[in-house]
Parts: sequence; structure tokens; C-alpha cells
Amino acid sequence: MIECEQSARRPRRGKGNRPTTQIASELRVSEKSVRDWRRKWTAGGTDALASAGPGGSDCKLSVDQQKELAEVLDDGPVTQGWDDARWTLARVADVIERRFEVTYSLRGVSHLLHRMGYSLQVPTVGRSNAIRKRSPVGIAGGGRR
Repeated sequence: MIECEQSARRPRRGKGNRPTTQIASELRVSEKSVRDWRRKWTAGGTDALASAGPGGSDCKLSVDQQKELAEVLDDGPVTQGWDDARWTLARVADVIERRFEVTYSLRGVSHLLHRMGYSLQVPTVGRSNAIRKRSPVGIAGGGRR
């Protein structure tokens, strides 16, 4: 908001003032953004430049449902009937649909989990570990070749 306010307060070109292109370059925004900010500021002042908040739709799950989902996720997928201890987006989507009767796309599940503070965690096997596991010497001796 500070950038758009500063931009809007700068007088327009043609009155001996800085051009839109220069302002856009300094603020690293498009010229269209500068023109839009000026137009809003002219029509409604500083209040017209206030943010409308984050974009996108509202979350399909309530705060309480998100807390419940977090508990389910923390308990692990084995408690939900899967054989291994890995949560996948598809599994989380399935739990959400069964438990809350709400459908999410896999991308939507990813965004939801990110908003809830969860992050992607991929099990890693170092190259040397992978080679050691395949190597007969590595398997027998447990060390490097």
C-alpha cells in the first residue's frame, strides 16, 4: 500500500512532473499498476488504496475442522487405515471428504496444508546409501566398497 500511495501522490506527467514509466521502474511494478493507483487515489483518496485482503476463496473447513484435521494428521495415516506412515495429498483429501463431507482438489489440499503450517517432507536416501543397499559388499559388510 505504501508503494501505491507514494505513486498516486506523485503528480502526473504533463505538469512538469515525473512520468508513469519512471515511477513504475523505480517501484518495480507495471505502468498499468501506477495508472490504476493514481485513478483510485484521485477518486477516493488514500482510503481507496487500502488492501482488500488476500485473494482467493475462503477456506472450506472451519477453524474447528482444521484443528480436528491437524489432530488426525498428527496421529498418522496408520490410524486411518493405511499400511504405511506416509501422508499423501490424495490420502489427506480422502480423510477430509470422509470426515467433513467436503471435497478438495489435490492442489487445494496442498494450499490448505500450507496455510495450516504443514510442509512437504520427502524421505531422502543419499546416493551412497542407495548404492550400499544394492551392493552385495555393502549389504554383507555394511560399509563402503
